[in-house]
Amino acid sequence: MQNRVLPLEGVNNFRDYGGYAVAGGGRLRSGVLWRSAQHALASDADLEAIHGLGLATVVDLRGPSERDGNPCRRHPDFAAQVFVYPQETAGLALHTEAADGKPSRQDAEAAMLRLYDGIAFRPNLIPMLRCYFGVVARDEGPSLVHCVAGKDRTGFAVAVLQRLLGVHPDDVMADYMLTNEASRLEQRIAARAFEDMPRYAGLDEATIRALWGVAPEYLDAAFAAVAAQHPSLEAYAADVLHLDDKTLGRIRERLIDA
Repeated sequence: MQNRVLPLEGVNNFRDYGGYAVAGGGRLRSGVLWRSAQHALASDADLEAIHGLGLATVVDLRGPSERDGNPCRRHPDFAAQVFVYPQETAGLALHTEAADGKPSRQDAEAAMLRLYDGIAFRPNLIPMLRCYFGVVARDEGPSLVHCVAGKDRTGFAVAVLQRLLGVHPDDVMADYMLTNEASRLEQRIAARAFEDMPRYAGLDEATIRALWGVAPEYLDAAFAAVAAQHPSLEAYAADVLHLDDKTLGRIRERLIDA
């Protein structure tokens, strides 16, 4: 994990999701595919570190209310093109939706599973998923995709890309599960960081973990929902994300090193 995660002070879950072996030989390129949580609390040192990556594009999967509530800090020389969607992309972040009504751990887990069951087909998220694949298809340089916590919307988008490019499902799941370490969840729980967040104040630690962490069952639920409606992930990508074979071929050429 240490080789993937960019150790930042105020931005969680910032990491490289390339480098994995792909079916048929080769690996995803390293240093060009980045994912993270939002950057509202980025320190000046964080901004310098992020600037050093040479990002060309940023795909912000958050909706306008999320962006307005937590605008990303930028380096003075920030020059990346930022892609956003003018309407809400999830209503709320999935873990925020699932926290409604002060749930128990079991309630939270059930809510997260329901939300993941529909994540692949959310009408206002699909345009940004299409945008994300369009960005990675273009040879413009390193890209970053993020949402609020960088785990649900971002996690699904990244997992779809990795699987379409031939990363083994076990590696896709391992990358998804790195969120639980890269987000410093346990340290934040120990520091009672969630007590200042009204929606989460008063929830027990197990419920916080269910909401702010990830579990294999969550991602499995998303892919099971895709499989229930489409004969393959490639068919979902073509029918829903409008990702044709030509564009997918460009992505493979750009992102897979022999």
